[in-house]
Amino acid sequence: MKRIEIYTTMFCPYCARAKKLLKEKGVDYQEIDVTVAGDLREEMTKRAHGAYTVPQIFIDGEHLGDSDYLHKLDADGKLDQILGIA
Repeated sequence: MKRIEIYTTMFCPYCARAKKLLKEKGVDYQEIDVTVAGDLREEMTKRAHGAYTVPQIFIDGEHLGDSDYLHKLDADGKLDQILGIA
């Protein structure tokens, strides 16, 4: 199974939406809360090539994108393959 990381903050509706989709897909993920951890947000921003909004999602260490992109991939029928569940 692929390693999925998702950087989130508390009370973020986009984060909740992305986590819900991943749960519906039945995949495990590591959640990294950057609400008060400036060093973790800085790490996220570097890994995400400058993106600073949450969530930011990584698959096997590669930046996938944000919640909107995750849902677009799902709508296009591409997400399952990327997650390794197709």
